[in-house]
Amino acid sequence: MNLPILDRPIRFALVGCGRIAKNHIEAIAAHGARARLVAVCDTRPEALAAAVVATGAAGFASLDALLAGTDADVVVLATPSGLHPQQAMQVAASGRHVLSEKPMATKFDEGMAMVRACRDAGVKLFVVKQNRLNATVQAVRQAIKQGRFGRIFLSTVNVFWTRPQSYYDAAPWRGRWDLDGGAFMNQASHYVDLLDWLVGPVDSVHAYTATLDRDIEAEDTGVLSVRLRQGGLGSINVTMLTYPQNLEGSITILGEKGTVKIGGTAVNKIEHWQFADERPEDAAIKAASYETTSVYGFGHPLYYDNVIKTLRGEADAAVDGYEGLRSLEILIAAYRSARDGQRVGLPLVF
Repeated sequence: MNLPILDRPIRFALVGCGRIAKNHIEAIAAHGARARLVAVCDTRPEALAAAVVATGAAGFASLDALLAGTDADVVVLATPSGLHPQQAMQVAASGRHVLSEKPMATKFDEGMAMVRACRDAGVKLFVVKQNRLNATVQAVRQAIKQGRFGRIFLSTVNVFWTRPQSYYDAAPWRGRWDLDGGAFMNQASHYVDLLDWLVGPVDSVHAYTATLDRDIEAEDTGVLSVRLRQGGLGSINVTMLTYPQNLEGSITILGEKGTVKIGGTAVNKIEHWQFADERPEDAAIKAASYETTSVYGFGHPLYYDNVIKTLRGEADAAVDGYEGLRSLEILIAAYRSARDGQRVGLPLVF
C-alpha cells in the first residue's frame, strides 16, 4: 500500500493535451507548493509540443514511454473516454495512482474493471466531478442536508448547449459509441452525477435518445425520466442543438417546503431560492453565483486539493472509483432504456 507523500510535492503526469487539459494544468499550478506537473503526453505531435512549451514538463508520445521515463505519482487521464479503462489498468499495474476525467468509461463492465485493477494494485482511483464543488451546488447540497426542502417531489435538469458539426469533425473520436458516447455520456455526465448526488439514489430510468442534426453515431438530444429511491421523480433534458449558443445548464428542485433553481449556462447562478423557514443566511445566497466563460466552472483546483490531501493522508477521496460508477451506471441504464424502449431498474443486472 502506498504511504502518504509528505516530504515533497506530489508529482502528476497528464495524458491527453486536448480541450480539458488546460483546466488540469492550471489546477496543478494553483497548488505549486504541494504539486508539480512533471510530464505531459499526447499522440499528436503538435498538441504535445504546445503542452511542453506551456508547462515546461517532459513530453512523451505514448503512455508506455511516459510510464518508463517518469517518476510521476499520479497519472491524469484526459484522453478520449473509451480509452480510460485500458490506460487506467496499465497505470495501476505500474504502481501509480489514477485520476480519470469524466466519464470514467463508456461501458459499465470496463468501469468496474478499472476499480478492480486499482484496488488490486493498491493504488487510488480518482474520478473528476468538479461541478460538485461549485459554490451554487454546495449551497443546494447544504440545504438538502439541513432538511429545508422537506419531501422532495420533483427535480429537473436542463442541459441546453450547442456543439456544431465542426466540434465533432475536429476530433474523430467525438460522438463515437466506443470512445465517447453522445450528449448524455459526454456533455451531460456531470449533470447526471449532480442529480444523483443531490437527490438520489436513482431507482429506475426511462429514456429516449435521438440523433437529429449531427453526423455522429451517438445521440445529440435526449430525455431521461427517473424515479428516485426516496419517492420523488426527476427528469434530465439534454441537447447539443441549441441555437445559436449555449443557453442553460440548470437544476431545479421542488419540495414541500422549498423551491430552488440554479442555472446560468453551467449551474453558476442562483436563479430562485425560497424556503418556508427563512434564515438570515438566505439574504446572502446570491453571493454563491459567479460568472463563467466556460461550462467547466472553477472546480478543478478544488478537486485537486482533495486529491492532494488524500495522497498526503489528510483526507479521504471525495470521488473515488466506486463513486464514479454511480453516474456511469445511470448513463448505461439510460442507453439500455432508449435502445430497448422500456424502463430499466437499478442496480443493473448483468
